[in-house]
Amino acid sequence: MKTKILIIAAGVALLAAVPFLLSQGLVNAAIPMLIAALFACAYNLLCGQAGMLSFGHSAYFGVGAFSTIHAMNALGGAGLLPTPLMPLAGAVGGLLFGVIAGWFATQRSGTYFAMITLAIAELVHALSPHLVGIFGGEAGVSTMRMPAWGFTFGSTNEVYYLTLVWVAFCLLLLYLITFTPLGRLALGLRENTHRLRFLGYEVHRVSVIIFAISGMFSGIAGALLVVSNEAANYVIFDPSLSAAVVLNTYIGGVNMFLGPAIGAALMTFFGYAVSDLTQSWLLYQGLIFVLVMMFMPTGISGLAVLAISCAKRVGIRVFAPVALLYVIAFTCFTAACVFVTEMLRRIFSQDYQALAEASADGAYPVINLFGQSWAPLGAGTWIVPVALVVVGIALWKLAKSRLAVHTGEQDGAQDSALGAITERRPA
Repeated sequence: MKTKILIIAAGVALLAAVPFLLSQGLVNAAIPMLIAALFACAYNLLCGQAGMLSFGHSAYFGVGAFSTIHAMNALGGAGLLPTPLMPLAGAVGGLLFGVIAGWFATQRSGTYFAMITLAIAELVHALSPHLVGIFGGEAGVSTMRMPAWGFTFGSTNEVYYLTLVWVAFCLLLLYLITFTPLGRLALGLRENTHRLRFLGYEVHRVSVIIFAISGMFSGIAGALLVVSNEAANYVIFDPSLSAAVVLNTYIGGVNMFLGPAIGAALMTFFGYAVSDLTQSWLLYQGLIFVLVMMFMPTGISGLAVLAISCAKRVGIRVFAPVALLYVIAFTCFTAACVFVTEMLRRIFSQDYQALAEASADGAYPVINLFGQSWAPLGAGTWIVPVALVVVGIALWKLAKSRLAVHTGEQDGAQDSALGAITERRPA
C-alpha cells in the first residue's frame, strides 16, 4: 500500500513539474492528455466496472461542454461561477442528461444497451447543427476565461494547473467510489445481474445511478476542454469521440483503475505527435487497438503488471536482457509495418500515380522516404521490411526461449525444495 502511495505521489509531483520541464507547446498538449485520461476513467466506471458497453459517451462529454460554455457566457460574460468552479456546470449538465439517457438505455442490456447509447448520441449529433441558439451552428459558441481568485487564467500554465487539479480530484473521487457499496454493486452488475436481482436490489435503479455518475464525470471532462479552448461547436458530439474513448480505455486496460487513463494519455500524445508526421496515423491507431485486443487483452497496464510479476519471479538481472530483446523485436516489427504502410500510401496516392503516368518511359519514379530514395519495383526496397520481420521473429523466439529456461529452472528448484520437505515429513 505504501509503495502505491509513493508511486502516485511521485506521479502527481511529476505532473506538477511539467510546466518547468517541458516547452509551452508540450504543456499545451498535456492539457488534452489530462482531459482524455479523465474521460476514459469516467467511461471505465460504466464499461469496465459495471460491464455496460456504451458507444455514445461523447453525448455527455458534449453536453457538459456546452453547459459550461453557456455558464461562462451568462450574466453578460461575467459567468455564473468563478472560472475555477466552472467545471461544476459541466458536471450538472452531464449528470442530468446522464439520468435521462440512462433511464432509457438501461432498460436493456448487452448489445441492445450499446445500440441505444449509440442511437442517443447520434440523435444529439444530428439535432445539434439545427439548434443554432444552443450549439451555435458551424461557427459554434465562443467564450472567455475571466480572472478569479487572483489568477488571470490567461497563460497556458495556469490553465494546465487548473486542469490538473480538477482531473486529480475527479480521479480520486472515482477511485473512492470503487470502495463504496455502489462500487461493489457495479461489479455485481458486470458479473451477475440476476444474482443482484435475487438478493433484492433494484438493478435498473443501480444501473441508472452508475450511468449518471459516469455522465457527470464525462461532463466535467467536457467542461475542462471548454475552459482550455474557450470555444466549442457541435463537432464535439461526433461519433469518433465515442469511438476514441472506447479504444483508449481498452488499450490502457479496463481491469486496472488507472489503465484507461494511461491508455488515453498515451494515445492522445500519439495523435499529437504522429498526426504531423503522416496522414496514416489513424491507421496506426487502429492497428494498435487490434494488436492489443489480440495479444494483450488486459491492455498496456496489464502488460506492465505481467512484466513486473515476471521480473519478481526470475529476478531483474535475468529479466532485463530478455525484456530488451522483446523491445528490439517489437521495434523491428514496428519499423517494418511503418515502412510498408508509408511506401504503399505514396505508391497509391493520386499525385504519385499522376507523376508515374507523366513519365516518358512509364517507369515508377523513386520515392523519398526516411531520408533515402527507394525504387518501388526494386528488390532491395522490399528486402528491408522482410529482413526486419525475420530479425524480429528471431529475437522474439530467443527472448521467449530464455525466459522459458529461467522460469523452468525456478519451477524445478521449487519442486525440488517441496519434495525435500515432503520426504522429511514423518509418516
